[in-house]
Amino acid sequence: MIFCTRAANLRPSTLDPEARTVEAVVSTGADVPRPGFVERLPLAAADLSRLEGAPVLDAHQRSSMAHQLGVIENARIAPEGLVVRMRFRTNPETDALMSDIAAGSVRGLSVGYSVPRWRESREGGQRVRTAESWMAREVSVVPVAADPGAHFRSQGVTMEPETEVIEAVTGTPNPATIETRAETNRAIRSIAATAGLTRAWADDQIDRAATLDAARADAFEAMRTRQAATPTPTTRIEVGIEHEAPDAIATRAGEALYARTAPAHQLSEQARPWAGMTTRDLAADCLRRSGASIMGASTETLITRALHSATDFPLILGDAVNRGMRAAYETPSSGVRQLARQTMSRDFRAKRRLQLSQGPTLEKVGETGEFTQGSLEESEEFYAVETFGRIIAVSRQMLINDDVGAFADVSGRMGVAARTFENARLTAKLVENPLLSDGIAVFDAAGHSNQAAQVATIEAALDAARTSMRRQTDASGQMIEVAPRFVLVPPDLETEMQRALAEVAANETAQINPFSALSLLVEPRLAAPMTWYVVADPATIDGLEWAYLEGAP
Repeated sequence: MIFCTRAANLRPSTLDPEARTVEAVVSTGADVPRPGFVERLPLAAADLSRLEGAPVLDAHQRSSMAHQLGVIENARIAPEGLVVRMRFRTNPETDALMSDIAAGSVRGLSVGYSVPRWRESREGGQRVRTAESWMAREVSVVPVAADPGAHFRSQGVTMEPETEVIEAVTGTPNPATIETRAETNRAIRSIAATAGLTRAWADDQIDRAATLDAARADAFEAMRTRQAATPTPTTRIEVGIEHEAPDAIATRAGEALYARTAPAHQLSEQARPWAGMTTRDLAADCLRRSGASIMGASTETLITRALHSATDFPLILGDAVNRGMRAAYETPSSGVRQLARQTMSRDFRAKRRLQLSQGPTLEKVGETGEFTQGSLEESEEFYAVETFGRIIAVSRQMLINDDVGAFADVSGRMGVAARTFENARLTAKLVENPLLSDGIAVFDAAGHSNQAAQVATIEAALDAARTSMRRQTDASGQMIEVAPRFVLVPPDLETEMQRALAEVAANETAQINPFSALSLLVEPRLAAPMTWYVVADPATIDGLEWAYLEGAP
């Protein structure tokens, strides 16, 4: 009779939606082509000590928690490869990913790793770099996997998608025999991957129906023959850079470049291999890692080629500039900035900011009475984020001259400009006194009872402001019980307000300063010399609010 076996279902049956777990083969140890060489990671040389509890990432991105999809609960080496059990986080993004995994529309997996020691060899004219040891650090779900055998696991036997076996047999086939042969074939392929042998070698063993013992013996002999034929290198090879994701290299090299412009910065251990490198050195390093020849190239040629080819050089420069901008941006904030609350907006559409009133007033319930229903009053405001920006060029001459002083000056000025712009926008919004959704301006004596007329002394004005704030009510007319926390003044009133808020060592009750608990903030952009504000703590009550676009602060 004719016995035919088709490809198995590709949908992973190890996915548990309730536990939010799934098993996956993240590496089979297969050879991976790299620019200029073939990379080989034997599974027998893998160190899995850091993998349990390590993150599951989105395409090796690690710049924020938003890129973490889950964690690794378990990792082990099996005949089919490096197998892990993942547990996904609880959020809408991972819910959608789990649905795609269940449907079989997402299959790509990749392992992030570091390699302390490489062994160089050549096979058939091809340069081969074999890891003598390597440490798995994370697993990523990726669109295109470097290892074609990486996949989410199914329970039981997993057949290759293209497999179709037709055998002429007599009588009725024994299912147990078929199952045993399939397991032996998988083990032979695993032996080939671990020993660094070709797929053709594994296919030949399978065609000859070799036993596992015979396959292991043949693999050992093939490895011994290959080692004897490989000439002993006469030159010393030092590998000082780990092969990792481009964003990791850019972050570390960018930190090292930034440290040259900021001597006080303490370099992380991971960035030390790039410490002291000039822009020429970084360009040469990027070209070398991409497989390009740099022999005899001038500084101008190296930098031009690194900027206009597929290297990490632009990413490294961008990381260094961003660090310089962030350091300058995070200098002490202006007065009005400290009174505003920062949030995030998911897109550019108008953001709805809802404000609820206090709970309804409680009413007495008689012995046989019923509880009556109350309600919460609500009000809402809307605002939307917009895009602002400029471009400042880092000149070719600056890079060729390795002028890190000018490099730092450009990035620092960009950071200061961003901070100054944001502070000016917040102050302008405060001074503008815009209309709220009720049609009344933010500060209005009649409508909101929060704008005072000019009084004789600052002490009297502070007393009136504090009283008015204590008596503020919500949309339902109930007291919101908010207390003043800050006083925001223009520079014209700074000295006078310092005296009014100063704490004194009183000998009598009459000498106590009742306003010493208030904190003074000065905003130089407030133009009107007699306009100042008493403000509640933004952490306890809604007030001035500003937002970045989510994912792009």
